Amino acid sequence: MASGRVRRVADRIRVIVAELLEFRIKDVRLGFVTITDVRVTGDTQHASIFYTVLGDDEQRLASGAALESARGMIRSEVGKQLGMRHTPTLEFILDALPETAAHIEDLLARARRNDAEVAAAAASASYAGDADPYKHPDTDELVADALESGGPVAADTLESGGPTAAEADARA
Repeated sequence: MASGRVRRVADRIRVIVAELLEFRIKDVRLGFVTITDVRVTGDTQHASIFYTVLGDDEQRLASGAALESARGMIRSEVGKQLGMRHTPTLEFILDALPETAAHIEDLLARARRNDAEVAAAAASASYAGDADPYKHPDTDELVADALESGGPVAADTLESGGPTAAEADARA
């Protein structure tokens, strides 16, 4: 878990780099770049900057090359604005977040289709055997078993039309 200071440094680096990309760096290779995350080591000596590029693979490669060529200028500006004794080294990493999100969306769509197919098949399905496959003893057997064991006869058995306790005693 990162300390509060490390999180603040990471947030500040993210803001500085985003502002530099928007206002100061004028490389034609640089496409529509978004800084998604910055992770700084505990000793603040190294910062990994995750970014995404809107566009195809060619634009991603060109934007990556533009960021690598501007890395020194970005690092010196980060050092000036942070005011730290040691400026962290910067590493730009293309974030796979959009591709991962698209893959997850595809998986969810496939799961929804499969669920719809199962629901459609279940709607027209019928039981292979009886609707209620469990055996239910009739009330006469329940009362007889209760009387043999010496236990009380349940009230719901009597209400369901089974023999009363007096009738069961007369039988015995």
